[in-house]
Amino acid sequence: MMGALTGRVAFVTGAGSGIGRASAIALAAEGATVFVTDIDAAGGRETAAMIEAAGGQASFRGQDVTEEARWAELVKRVMDLHGRLDVLVNNAGIGTSGLITEVTLEQWHRQMDVNVTSCFLGIKHALPAMRTPRPDGHVGGSIINISSVAGLGGSAGMSAYCASKGAVRLMTKAVAMECAAARDGIRCNSVHPGIIDTPIWQKLDTSGALSAALTGGGHPGANTIDVDVVGAGAPVGHAGRPEDIAAGVVFLASDASRYMTGAELVIDGGWTAH
Repeated sequence: MMGALTGRVAFVTGAGSGIGRASAIALAAEGATVFVTDIDAAGGRETAAMIEAAGGQASFRGQDVTEEARWAELVKRVMDLHGRLDVLVNNAGIGTSGLITEVTLEQWHRQMDVNVTSCFLGIKHALPAMRTPRPDGHVGGSIINISSVAGLGGSAGMSAYCASKGAVRLMTKAVAMECAAARDGIRCNSVHPGIIDTPIWQKLDTSGALSAALTGGGHPGANTIDVDVVGAGAPVGHAGRPEDIAAGVVFLASDASRYMTGAELVIDGGWTAH
């Protein structure tokens, strides 16, 4: 049975866990060959093994998404292996929390490098590959940038994170306009998850400021966020799963979204609706 992405090649960053892993698995389930990358080699290899165990096609390479030389090397590797690149999912990211007076310049730069510069580098190097003619005559491609509901509005204790995800949102729109003007058939959209149960929550809150903002309480100290408690604040009453976001990624990767570009796909359990 042909999937919606049979014959396509997808590059997914930060695919060693969470949303990245779920997206890689979902893309493969629809027939895509998935190039899995992550700075976490063990997690990335596990994702590729999970895809292959389910009958899909995947390979893994280690990647620090802030290094331009590595981006150039890996995109070339994809083209050498497959002769095409159809989908780029810029998922790798980190979360820095804390009041703006407490965030260090080093933390700020690291947040921007991993969340924003990585998208810039990925798009810069993927676009020429996506514009390369395919043997099957398919043209175009889909760039999917994982932003956040934090890129749509501000939140106390999240100044650096909100700024980074807001930058991803507007970069997406600018790239969409550039590709539309070039008539290259490449679409660029952003996905805005709400409270999703992923490993990032285990590393996010070190000051208590974010948990206080999200729950109206909170206690200072490391790892104070309980994703189930925070997720219960969404109108649907619970946190989302990585698979919820992966379904949106597959939609944006497929021809079902062929008339969407520069758009924001919000998957947040109603969080931003009130």
